[in-house]
Amino acid sequence: MHPHNDQPLATAGAPLGTAPVVIMVHGRGAGPANILDLVPRLALPGLTYLAPSAAGKSWYPFSFMSEREKNEPGLSSALDVLAGLVERSIAAGVPAERIALLGFSQGACLTAEFTMRHARRYGGVVVFSGGLIGPPGTTWNDVASEVAAFDGTPVFLGCSDVDSHVPKTRVDESAEVFSRMGAVVTKRIYPSMGHLVNDDEIGAAQDILSRVAI
Repeated sequence: MHPHNDQPLATAGAPLGTAPVVIMVHGRGAGPANILDLVPRLALPGLTYLAPSAAGKSWYPFSFMSEREKNEPGLSSALDVLAGLVERSIAAGVPAERIALLGFSQGACLTAEFTMRHARRYGGVVVFSGGLIGPPGTTWNDVASEVAAFDGTPVFLGCSDVDSHVPKTRVDESAEVFSRMGAVVTKRIYPSMGHLVNDDEIGAAQDILSRVAI
């Protein structure tokens, strides 16, 4: 089963093939319009923004810290959606190093998991309130086997220290995995912040995406 196949794709900014691409992944209970609300805050109109849709507004049914098998077939279908958008962008003439991926909450977890599984030199990876997928005790050694696979890709992870959905320990673990795989990681933990994207995180994303735009 592929529950997320044939879901609509929302876009903003420049037409595909004319500018660097940002693939934006929405959270649980939301949709493409929610994640595209960040585009005016990013204030980089010269980029192509692609925002896929999850069937039923959820990429997978349970917590990202559940056993992976419990989140199938949604998880694999969602990863395939991101793979298809990367391939579509490359086919349109945009090289991987000018493609960035950005997600919030469930979409952030999916973004982290996809880029870890498909590590290469991307333009950037932005993880707002999320981390790698798997139950406590996961090491990701089975997937994260290529030490320098990211080849200097800038990665940002931002999260509250009291986020009820995302434990700080998982953000720490995710940052370590990305660093081990050759990414240049910036991690920021915000005291007592809600489950949201703050202005400092937007600034960090702007720093990454503005470099993609050059």
